[in-house]
Amino acid sequence: GSLLRIPWLGKTSWQLAVLDEAQAIKNHAAKQTRAAKQIVAQARIALTGTPIENRLGDLWSIFDFINPGLLGSAKEFTSYTRRLADRPGNPYGPLRDLVRPYILRRLKTDKSVIADLPEKTEVKAFCHLSRKQAALYQQAVKELGAEIAGAEGIRRKGLVLAFLMRFKQICNHPSQWLGDGVWAEGDSGKWARLRELCEVIAAKQEKALVFTQFREVTAPLASFLGGVFGRPGLVLHGETEVKKRRELVRRFQEDESVPFFVLSLKAGGSGLNLTAASHVIHFDRWWNPAVENQATDRAFRIGQTKNVLVHKFVCRGTVEEKIDELIASKRQLSTDLLEGGAELNLTELQDAELLRVVGLDLNAAMRE
Repeated sequence: GSLLRIPWLGKTSWQLAVLDEAQAIKNHAAKQTRAAKQIVAQARIALTGTPIENRLGDLWSIFDFINPGLLGSAKEFTSYTRRLADRPGNPYGPLRDLVRPYILRRLKTDKSVIADLPEKTEVKAFCHLSRKQAALYQQAVKELGAEIAGAEGIRRKGLVLAFLMRFKQICNHPSQWLGDGVWAEGDSGKWARLRELCEVIAAKQEKALVFTQFREVTAPLASFLGGVFGRPGLVLHGETEVKKRRELVRRFQEDESVPFFVLSLKAGGSGLNLTAASHVIHFDRWWNPAVENQATDRAFRIGQTKNVLVHKFVCRGTVEEKIDELIASKRQLSTDLLEGGAELNLTELQDAELLRVVGLDLNAAMRE
């Protein structure tokens, strides 16, 4: 964003250009990506914890900044990686060998890099559906089956994406989908699980970060958690003024009376230091692990002195379990390349397979 706001940066000749959070240029067609690649510099370095967020094309765009031409054109690279995906065994080995000389990889879990960083433990927090959630979910599956029967192309893709969003909203709370403003605790299995978890955190007088991808859920979550903890917390989302964000972070870090911080994933998932928290709760799941890991790293970072417990909420028997499997496959894609997985694109599944993926396993969903 700075390159677009400060034109002289791109017009100056530099000895060295260092691009932090380089995943921001993953979209090679975006204005900020084009601006970054127009920088004149004798040497270029890209810093990122997530070189692959969604697809291998993310890596191509970063390499097109630091070493243009090494991986060919975007079209050539796409064709090359598709051929690699069909290879048996270690499909991305040739690509890994090609980029390895240009990548210096450091992991926080490597004690030779950071000797005193505490442990991070990730756990699944499985949730049941309320009867209201189950009924709304089943109705949505039925409607999806009817609407995609004759749909094709971009219209079908739009329908699938809209229904996937609907399923996730229902899993969070019926009021998010219905828009009725009720937000009754008994209507959501996630609300019940959140109370159970945060009562323990409150009893230990520890702090928690709660991430959701939905801005409209941040206020109801904060209101509910205020009752659980017995005192109010903080909220940050995309509409929070930039100048206010630093004060919110300062209060969370320094004020012991602030027990929790509810953040929208995209607005609060990067660039913030929130090491006062020893719990990170992913109330709903994003489509790829890189974004989730960036959010978790608000607490699990240099300066953290406590062990960090990461709770990932998943509604059993729903599409959320399938999303969890998708996240695992994307993590494997990144691991295959950097350490040496194909992506699952739900919008491209055949109708019968799609309905199987989103279908409700009622026995699993209702089991507490």
